[in-house]
Amino acid sequence: MWKRILAILVARNREFYRDKAGLGWNILMPIMLVLAFALIFQDEQEDLLKVGVVTPDGELTSVVSPLLALEHVTFIPLATPDAALEKVERHQLDLLVDLRETPLYWVNGSSAQGYLAERLLAAAYAAEPERAPERRAVSGDALRYVEWAVPGVLAMNVMFSSLWGVGWVIVRYRKNGVLRRLKATPLSPWEFLTAQVMSRLLVVMVASLVVYVGAASLLDFPMRGSYLALVAVYVSGAFCLISLGLIVASRLRSEEVADGLLNLISWPMLLLSGVWFSLEGASFAAQVLSRLLPLTHLVEAARRVMIDGAGLLEVLPQIGLLVAVALVFLTLATRLFRWE
Repeated sequence: MWKRILAILVARNREFYRDKAGLGWNILMPIMLVLAFALIFQDEQEDLLKVGVVTPDGELTSVVSPLLALEHVTFIPLATPDAALEKVERHQLDLLVDLRETPLYWVNGSSAQGYLAERLLAAAYAAEPERAPERRAVSGDALRYVEWAVPGVLAMNVMFSSLWGVGWVIVRYRKNGVLRRLKATPLSPWEFLTAQVMSRLLVVMVASLVVYVGAASLLDFPMRGSYLALVAVYVSGAFCLISLGLIVASRLRSEEVADGLLNLISWPMLLLSGVWFSLEGASFAAQVLSRLLPLTHLVEAARRVMIDGAGLLEVLPQIGLLVAVALVFLTLATRLFRWE
């Protein structure tokens, strides 16, 4: 059995690296995107003030405060201040205000946006200074947008390479009669799909390593966590997305239909998984939908490792979730698969 799987794996890898255009595109495109973000978003400050507000139940409607009457400010409801303090340190939040029993607020003294937000806070409570929150100062360097975007760009490259690398290719095999010939061999659907997963997983991780090294040599972005955890996150994410691509490829005969379905799957994930922008201010429906997308958990786990310094145990829940979903997808793809 394993000899048959190995034969298919080797054949698929040879087909990939002999396609010089496809190989170059998989490596150069994400590096070009990272460089583009570095050039476009050189300014570390954002135009819009972002203020985190801690309330007893995490809902802004549960408190009455003159702060919430300010215009041109994005208020982000929070249940506790703990996780948000790091965002104030990194200039991702301009101000953090706790409106529970003892009002407090935190501001980064080195943040220009934080200075403006603090002045607006003081003006909001000018009529009743006794209700004004007490000041707490924090410090820390700003997190550049390019640093925040790199984990998402790597995840995006994993997604595209995983989905199209199996979803589109297997449909082409079926259309060209390759699968019909393989059907006449002792190869089972499970063995064929397992070989495709292993082949694509190897290709995706090697390409991601090249992209990571290339981006790291051109840009100074942080890697504060465990490399073992980062590898585990991207491997589990690639496994999940490859298995999703196999479902698309299980029965289709038209490359055009496969391309349309893969676009239908990938673009909502790009928009709702936090690859390009945070969903902290998004609608409740968008946030709920984002939790159903595997790319969301991949991006969040990668950022926790690279930016927050998380280790393997801290991202184990996301890794376990991605692997469990991948096994469900792979089982479904095996049951749906047809040679012709």
